[in-house]
Amino acid sequence: MYKQIDKNDARLRRHLRQKGHIQGTASKPRVSVFRSNKQIYAQLVDDEKRVTLASASSLVLGLENGSNIEAASKVGEALAKKAKELKIEEVVFDRSGYVYHGRVAALAEALRKGGLKF
Repeated sequence: MYKQIDKNDARLRRHLRQKGHIQGTASKPRVSVFRSNKQIYAQLVDDEKRVTLASASSLVLGLENGSNIEAASKVGEALAKKAKELKIEEVVFDRSGYVYHGRVAALAEALRKGGLKF
């Protein structure tokens, strides 16, 4: 019999497949996205030094409902603001195996509106 793969295992497989192609540096860090049922998280990562430069989440922002598109947009705006403070203008977007749709797309659009290029 074949083992049934659940949604998260399939997402993790996609994420690992992408990870070989997406690399962040100090001048052009990787924006890593994690989406749970209740919250959304994003962080700027320098993969060369293996350091998180900045992060934002709907949990830290104290949003009433962290699992909707408006929350994702606010997280994107907050992360873009922190990136500007660090004088970061270009990033590499890592969607972590999630489909570029809904909350992930809203977060990316908010990052672009905040002035980040990717």
